[in-house]
Amino acid sequence: MLTHTTDTDRRGTMKVRADAIEAWEQHVALFAIVKLDPHGIVRGWNVGAEALKGYSADEIIGEHFSRFYRAVDRENGLPGTLLERARADGSVEDHGWRVRKDGSQFWAHVTITAIHDDAGIGGFVKIVRDTTSEKQAQDEQTSLQRTFAHDLISPVTALRGYLDLLEDEIGSDHRYLRLALETSEHLAAMAGALMADAIRGVRDDERTFDVSLVVRGSASVVLRAGAEERIRFDRLDTAVVRGDVLALRRAFANVLENAARYSDGDIHVEVVRSEGSVAITVRDAGRGIHPDDIATITDPGERGRLAEPEDGGTGLGLASVAAAVAEHHGTLQIESTIDVGTTITVTLPVTG
Repeated sequence: MLTHTTDTDRRGTMKVRADAIEAWEQHVALFAIVKLDPHGIVRGWNVGAEALKGYSADEIIGEHFSRFYRAVDRENGLPGTLLERARADGSVEDHGWRVRKDGSQFWAHVTITAIHDDAGIGGFVKIVRDTTSEKQAQDEQTSLQRTFAHDLISPVTALRGYLDLLEDEIGSDHRYLRLALETSEHLAAMAGALMADAIRGVRDDERTFDVSLVVRGSASVVLRAGAEERIRFDRLDTAVVRGDVLALRRAFANVLENAARYSDGDIHVEVVRSEGSVAITVRDAGRGIHPDDIATITDPGERGRLAEPEDGGTGLGLASVAAAVAEHHGTLQIESTIDVGTTITVTLPVTG
């Protein structure tokens, strides 16, 4: 079948293509795309590179890409190190300060990828994005975190001192005093971790820790009265995971809080390490969850049809657990039978 294209159709097609090309050019202009030869000499320069770094193509082509680095980074051999890593691994990412033509600096996210040809590595493509605003926002957050941690440490330290004095008065066998002491220790540890991260600039997802210790510690911050006497740690394997220790402690505490809220008997906890993962299981013998609620019980605000007003809670506990587990690339499994009990299993990847 023959088709006929009118001038109007052609003009419409041309306009769509022109708009697409303009959008593509604007998007590309957000990134500096630099082509390097095998020795790091600039051989290609896009409009984004000119806008970000200030050099025209005529000014920079033929120059070594180390010109974009601070003097201290050149002295430490950073440009050459990045090329060697890209040569060995295929690509390399870096975050750091870079220098424009006018001497001003910006915080850059850099990716260098090796380009292969028949003779081996024929050069590199370097993509640079200005992330200064993101860096500034992160620095402000770190400053706030440092201030908060500093302000938190003082009252926590004072609280621990008062508890020590109280222990001298009434002895260490008092159950609630023991729980208060354990809780103060965890508060101090949390404040210390916040301060250490703020000082080091370590992201939460770069921290490694034994998850069994986090699970055990989470029991001491469960607020429901008498819950600590019902929790039974049947097995606690050592398992090192990477992530946010504070988020996981809150998640496990929420699971234990729910188990204490909806059951009266013992709550059994296991941490079982296997090849490549660790399973944290909390099992109670409570009222259970209605089968029709299993699929939605982790939705924010969802409490399930068996929940009663006097139980308390907001329906956000399991939702926050699901979010924390997902952020750690884990899985959350819920099995429940009415009037028999509920078993919640969190599976997380281990680091080694």
